[in-house]
Amino acid sequence: MTRNRITMFKQTILAVFLLISISSFSQDFSNLWEGYFSYFNVKDVTEGNDKVYAAAENAIFSYDLLTNELETITTIEGLSGRIIQTIEYSEEFQLLMIGYDNGLIEIYFESNSEILSVVDILEKESISPGLKGINHFNEYNGLVYISTDYGISAYDLNRLEFGDTYFIGNGGTQIKVNQTTILNNEIYAACSNNGGVRKALLDMGDLIDYQQWQGLTVGGDYVSIQRVEDKVYTVRSNKALFEVLNNNLNQLFVYTDLPIDTRKVNTNLVITTENDVFVYDENFNLIENASVNSEFDTQFTTATIVDSQVYIGTISLGILQTHISNTNEYISIKPDGPTSNTAFKIQSGINDLWVTYGDYTEFFNSFPLRQRGLSYLSEEQWNNIPFDSLLTARNLVDIAINPFNPNQVFISSFKDGILEMNNGEATILYNQDNSGLESLFNPNFPNFIGIRQSASQFDASGVMWTLTSKVKKPLKSYDPNSGQWQAFSFEEIIPNEFDELGFGDLALDANGNKWIASYSNGVIGYSSTGEIKKLFSEEQNMPSSVVKSVAIDDRNQLWIGTFKGLRVLYNTSNFFDDPDPTASTIVILDDGIPTELLSNQFITDIKVDGSNNKWVGTLDSGIFYFSPDGQETIYHFTTSNSPLPSNSITDISIDPGNGRVYISTSRGLVSFSSGGTKPEEELENAYVYPNPVRPEYNILGSNDLNNINNGIKIKGLTENVNIKITDIEGNLVTEAQSRVNLRSSKANYNFAIDGGTAIWNGKNLGNNIVASGVYLVLISDLDSFETKVLKLLIVR
Repeated sequence: MTRNRITMFKQTILAVFLLISISSFSQDFSNLWEGYFSYFNVKDVTEGNDKVYAAAENAIFSYDLLTNELETITTIEGLSGRIIQTIEYSEEFQLLMIGYDNGLIEIYFESNSEILSVVDILEKESISPGLKGINHFNEYNGLVYISTDYGISAYDLNRLEFGDTYFIGNGGTQIKVNQTTILNNEIYAACSNNGGVRKALLDMGDLIDYQQWQGLTVGGDYVSIQRVEDKVYTVRSNKALFEVLNNNLNQLFVYTDLPIDTRKVNTNLVITTENDVFVYDENFNLIENASVNSEFDTQFTTATIVDSQVYIGTISLGILQTHISNTNEYISIKPDGPTSNTAFKIQSGINDLWVTYGDYTEFFNSFPLRQRGLSYLSEEQWNNIPFDSLLTARNLVDIAINPFNPNQVFISSFKDGILEMNNGEATILYNQDNSGLESLFNPNFPNFIGIRQSASQFDASGVMWTLTSKVKKPLKSYDPNSGQWQAFSFEEIIPNEFDELGFGDLALDANGNKWIASYSNGVIGYSSTGEIKKLFSEEQNMPSSVVKSVAIDDRNQLWIGTFKGLRVLYNTSNFFDDPDPTASTIVILDDGIPTELLSNQFITDIKVDGSNNKWVGTLDSGIFYFSPDGQETIYHFTTSNSPLPSNSITDISIDPGNGRVYISTSRGLVSFSSGGTKPEEELENAYVYPNPVRPEYNILGSNDLNNINNGIKIKGLTENVNIKITDIEGNLVTEAQSRVNLRSSKANYNFAIDGGTAIWNGKNLGNNIVASGVYLVLISDLDSFETKVLKLLIVR
């Protein structure tokens, strides 16, 4: 097996190895992305080169023992985003090996930050996908013996290629190997699947022959095996520790909890259970015992020792550091990040982001109830609020930020009502006793309380609209200024409230109409005058009555995401008067053939940016970025061409101030700087940057205005402007107009305006890069006739 891939973001590959195929992003957008991964749950640790490396769920962080600095390695740097199972640092080769649950191996070269993706196991067709997990790396004489769910594979670190694979089960069958160790030129393997402990001579040269592997036990499941000096220790699944003596097992100790990590550090044996770390000398004398305590209430996962300091991986506190002679005191070490990688909903304000971790299924089942707290990002710092600070509100889901008071945030609970947060602190939980909210009523359980609150949105007047499932009046409004609640019935179209499983997304249009995504009734429209209607049937051109997401764009058109595709309601104004309203399919030309856009795709979310472009998330195909009419795909990001950790998009939110697009996936949160900002009301704060444009910026001449790393930006624009750029003598250099010169246009403009931002590649009307000099930026609002003049200096 010799097929490897190199994923690279930062540098040009200087050497190409034999039989290595190279894959990289078609365009380098790496510095447009940011990652926000959780580092609370540490799966494995390793040490080397004066650093401790820790594997979180799908990201790596290192702790420099000399400087105390933390660095991260994530999908932004090229990791796959898959679930990590084990890591190992090689001092000899100065590299970090990373093993994943699906058989992928990645090698991080510390010298140049390159990542080599080894896909041989992942793509091996003769091995079942469920048997490819990487369990352990054992480096010995330039080879790494890789313990997997099917057996053992050898990898040559000198040549960066695979050697043999050993199926060591009875009759040469595949068997799960959890760990290997080597003593006196013999390799020992701890096996599951009743495989016991097995060993073979390394110099036999024929380890591929299963008959060379001797069974030291009659069956049994063994979770680990490790050499310390001239002794070999192994742990059985019954929590018992054995020493291997003369091919027999001598039981030494039985632990209260199953040891989940066994390793050799210098001359010490380190054994980790979920509540304790035990450190033994080479003669199995207990040196120290570190335990979970009331202040650091967590579960241990792994541990190592460097210079008398014990570094313990945990499921909720990152790494805990303690001294081997005083294990009563801990220091928590982890990079800044959210509580979890499994965000349910996200909501961005201006320069901040809120994240919830509650949940309900696609069938709106809220059980089991989640008590997971909240996270919010502010001033580039994560604030993680535990459940016990949130007034007992469970299953926190949707988020609504008051646009007139951004410090006031309302969090929907799909069980307990609505939680109001002020300045990051929970102040009141609205429920059936103190608000207009109401619980569902189940006659079979008359005392049951369940306020299934989902989406909430603020309208232009500062009133919050919110949805409650399983009640007769599911649409409610709340005015934070007056404290008044109102409720609106859906009985006209849903006579029995239990006939609708639940309501998800909510959008408000320019005419005051409410558009509601439902599970059984498609899109429900509720007009500002109290009319109600739904769009759900095949006769109305709906591919499914199950609607997941709705969004209103700048043209007051309704974009609809269903379980089976995308639709648009172009005429929302006449929807309630039209006796036979229908949704429209977006048809594009694919190699000249008319094709329905996103046909049969499970659409998970739709968001509209300041340029009126559409971000559309899917269940398993990544995220799409479309032009305002959907006819052009500006980007299609997946795990194979971007830092997305998963192709399953759970939610999208856009910062209206800077156009940054936050993307929540099933395995973590990332963001992308698209540049599509919201227009301003006036031109007063319009500005141009960078200014001056210096030669070292190297931003002029790019033909791709969608890459906002290039080009000169003009921000703070109003909705409908014309911009002329002239030289100091008044000669026209270039010109652009809102809604005409769009970045996504096939015309490949040199100067384009999208929403509140314009971008110019520095070329004139003759398509040549302009010379050094002073240029005037003349901005005219075509609606209000407001004008503004900016000066720009270009130095080439």
